[in-house]
Amino acid sequence: MSKKLPEINPPQISESANTSPGRSLPPQNFTTAGEAINFRDSWRIFRIISEFIDGYQFLSKFKREVTILGSARLPKNGHYYKVAEEFGYLLGKNGFTTITGGGPGIMEAANKGAFEAGGVTVGINIQLPFEQRINPYVKESVGFFYFFTRKVMLTSPADAFVFFPGGFGTMDEFFEVVDFMELGFMQKVPVVLVGKEFWEPLLIFLRKNCSDIAHSIPKDIIDSWYVVDTAQEAFDYIKNVADLPDACSVSDSNVFCQGGPDWRIFRIMAELVDGFEFLTKLKNDVTVFGTKSILPGSSYYNAAYEIGKILAKNGFTTITGGGPGIMEAANKGAFDAGGESVGINMRWEKGERVNNYVTKSAGFFFPFVRKLIITSPSKAFVFFPGGFGTLHQLFELLTLMETKKIPLVPVILVGSDFWKPLLEYFHLLFHQFKTIGLTDQDFVKVIDRPEDVLKYLQ
Repeated sequence: MSKKLPEINPPQISESANTSPGRSLPPQNFTTAGEAINFRDSWRIFRIISEFIDGYQFLSKFKREVTILGSARLPKNGHYYKVAEEFGYLLGKNGFTTITGGGPGIMEAANKGAFEAGGVTVGINIQLPFEQRINPYVKESVGFFYFFTRKVMLTSPADAFVFFPGGFGTMDEFFEVVDFMELGFMQKVPVVLVGKEFWEPLLIFLRKNCSDIAHSIPKDIIDSWYVVDTAQEAFDYIKNVADLPDACSVSDSNVFCQGGPDWRIFRIMAELVDGFEFLTKLKNDVTVFGTKSILPGSSYYNAAYEIGKILAKNGFTTITGGGPGIMEAANKGAFDAGGESVGINMRWEKGERVNNYVTKSAGFFFPFVRKLIITSPSKAFVFFPGGFGTLHQLFELLTLMETKKIPLVPVILVGSDFWKPLLEYFHLLFHQFKTIGLTDQDFVKVIDRPEDVLKYLQ
């Protein structure tokens, strides 16, 4: 195999896959029944559900919500702190509810501006191993232990999202919002990016690498975001947004709330129980992420196939999202080598998307539950080129490791040509904007040969 993996075929999706000689395809009706989850996981489920109940009740009383996200590390005398404070003031003066993560930095600045204008200021906080205080300008607050429940609450009520410069956490929140909007899991509302010097390098990576090379992101979505430098410009783009109804108050066809809010909680609980039960049957797993848009025959498809084979031959279980493209390739490699090949996929109205090489499968209706399950069990994570979903998963893992919510695990990026601009962006975040720490730059490893994956799994 060549040193680099530059070429990718045009964006199409395979409709079928070939069976390897000597091994039949598994049947396409999968179940998740099995042994009970352990005692500790049982209590975890109750804690997660209690956070959903508290969060939904807390948010139901607010109107005209604008969520502002950005770094907790930016200083009070900095340029972006002042812009966020001015923007918060405009929101408060004009009757908007200002929602932030409730901490310092950009969050404090926006809450302060809204507070001084007499507006409603809300903080949706996270409990970290180190102290995460609520800033003094929050009038209403709620705290969460789990990142994923906090993010559901931080993003679900908003009529607009405004992103300031930030680190891995801000990137995680940004890609979750735009990913869920693209998939139809969230209503499409204005997305405003403040700070052209900060956001333009990332947008160039998305256009050139994710769109032009991997064909995983439509350029019209990128073009729909508003990139600004001033508070007034940001406010001009959101000042006329309609106050959207609560997620479950109007349409039961909404993916998050069929059956109403009470039944939604029970459905979330059922998926958590099924998901944790499914995880008890997996051992020594490695999760592979990447775009669905890559077909057999491309260099990245071949590399994913080889990594699946290598994992199987070395006793690892290969986990993917269960779909086509990179997911299919990794599952096929593991399947052909006689290994465990697992798909953790989404349930859609017309059924589950599962490729032909999955031997075990679990499907989820709620994307945030599926995300929790697909990242929980693994010994390592391998990322191929992808779009919003792949980047969303990547930055969530980096955030969880950075904040010590999970221990350090290998995060392996395949294809230096594709990932190099993003790694250069990490250096920019540290050296110019100070939104990540020095050690945070070393959370990922880049490889170009499939066999190199073993160096980080031993």
